[in-house]
Amino acid sequence: MTVDAYRHFLAPAGPGRSLLFLFHGTGGDERQLLPLAREIAPWAGIVAPLGDVSEYGAPRFFRRTGEGVYDMDDLARASEKMAGFIRAHVAAEKPSAVLGLGYSNGANILATVIFGDPSLFDAATLMHPLIPFEPRFASGDVKTRLLVTAGRRDPICPPQLTNRLVAHLEAAGVPTELVWHEGGHELRPNEIDASKDFFAAYAGSGDREK
Repeated sequence: MTVDAYRHFLAPAGPGRSLLFLFHGTGGDERQLLPLAREIAPWAGIVAPLGDVSEYGAPRFFRRTGEGVYDMDDLARASEKMAGFIRAHVAAEKPSAVLGLGYSNGANILATVIFGDPSLFDAATLMHPLIPFEPRFASGDVKTRLLVTAGRRDPICPPQLTNRLVAHLEAAGVPTELVWHEGGHELRPNEIDASKDFFAAYAGSGDREK
């Protein structure tokens, strides 16, 4: 896979600095989360791909057959393609840390990439993910630290599925934090602040461990 496998926004950080991958929600684009990233991690380089699937004109990262019903074959395709894209950028940038932030559909593709390669990211924030299946990691050694944010009245990502996801992650030994707000599927200041604090440890420079 190459660095151009997806149309994307790129703001290189250079070797020895953190690199943040951004994954937009359904109907967004590669620039949707840039203001958020500049607030949360202004010190990081950015790679933000555009989803390669169109749902009635709305960009997504994988297909679905209904609300909350995923095309699992296409999810597998998309996860493998995205993992290759990420690895290509990591090889080119040589960052000190690899970070991920995804919202909604973007959180879902980020999560499934992590399930397939638990050593690819150092830390990732999943904002309002919907994972309607039990996560199965490709290896027992899960490196990634996770922050999950969610709304208690989210009609798209029901709280019980968020709690089930976090329970599965914790059972697998994944260091996971969970932050709620009292609203729905929208992003609110407390989850943005939590993400800023979560990523703060990666603001320094240094060579990434080999």
